[in-house]
Amino acid sequence: MISSLWMKSFFYFYRKGNSMLISIILLIIGFVILIKGADFFVDGAVGIANKLKISKMLIGLTIVSFGTSAPEFAVSIKSMLIGSGDIVLGNVIGSNIINILLIIGCSATVHSLVVKNNTVKKELPIVMLITMLFGVLLSDNLFDNFKNTFTRSDGIVLILFFAVFLYYLIKMARRKASEEEIEKEEEKSISLKKAILLTVIGITGIILGSNFVVDSACDIAKILGVSERLISLTIIALGTSLPELVTSVTATLKGEYDIAIGNVVGSNIFNIGIVVGVPVALLGGIGTIAFSYIDILVMVVSAFVLFLFSFDDYRITRKEGIMLLLLFIFYYGYVIVF
Repeated sequence: MISSLWMKSFFYFYRKGNSMLISIILLIIGFVILIKGADFFVDGAVGIANKLKISKMLIGLTIVSFGTSAPEFAVSIKSMLIGSGDIVLGNVIGSNIINILLIIGCSATVHSLVVKNNTVKKELPIVMLITMLFGVLLSDNLFDNFKNTFTRSDGIVLILFFAVFLYYLIKMARRKASEEEIEKEEEKSISLKKAILLTVIGITGIILGSNFVVDSACDIAKILGVSERLISLTIIALGTSLPELVTSVTATLKGEYDIAIGNVVGSNIFNIGIVVGVPVALLGGIGTIAFSYIDILVMVVSAFVLFLFSFDDYRITRKEGIMLLLLFIFYYGYVIVF
């Protein structure tokens, strides 16, 4: 009797362990495909843009930001299609927190980041505004007696805000673009055929990788008996933020501080306006929200802290970078424990 019970328990945990291992392997494979797909997509899109004589500034602020946020977007679409709304929101909340606290924190510890005057006065306030707007839309029961939900109209509001930001980028790029810069970029660009091929391969990789990531993450959550909130705020958010992490740290090492910060600024705005806005507006709202006000507050406070650090002396110092990393550790300690 005891032997039979022991054998049943052994095979149960053996099967459960194998399922967990397979899910983890598929999750890692998914992240690799996602990141490489985003890399190909950026290279291809930049090549096409250069052939069409679009300025370098506009490419960096739009296409590169979209490329590094493409994993988040793909994961959100997939999650909405299978009815996992918490993964959509958690992916963006977690990614935006990670982008500022971890990625800017790591970059600043490598070298103090010089922040341009235009970024402090225009782009960073826009990040704060759209982050606050997102936070308010996630906090329905602060203003009425209803449960927290995220409706299709909320998604449309975010898209409209992003459209205003895009208009600002285009106007700014037109003012600063020069024919000489465009010609130099065209000389270095790849052929149009190769650019199109890279773009197609990149999009395919992003879609395929997102399927692996979402399905595997949901399986892991079920096996461990944890919520989609925890999985999306940690594993998925960190995995889909890897392109931003690699891009910003590499840019810092090369002394390209504006790219390090601009990548995060553009990605955070894109994450809220498009990664959340488009799937929700197209595929319907999200029911009762599982996220606490601590999660929402940390996301909003992170944007304010980034602005304050930059506004002080137009740079983010190593000391401030360490402070951002400590905030990251404290918050994720809370997420894992509670």
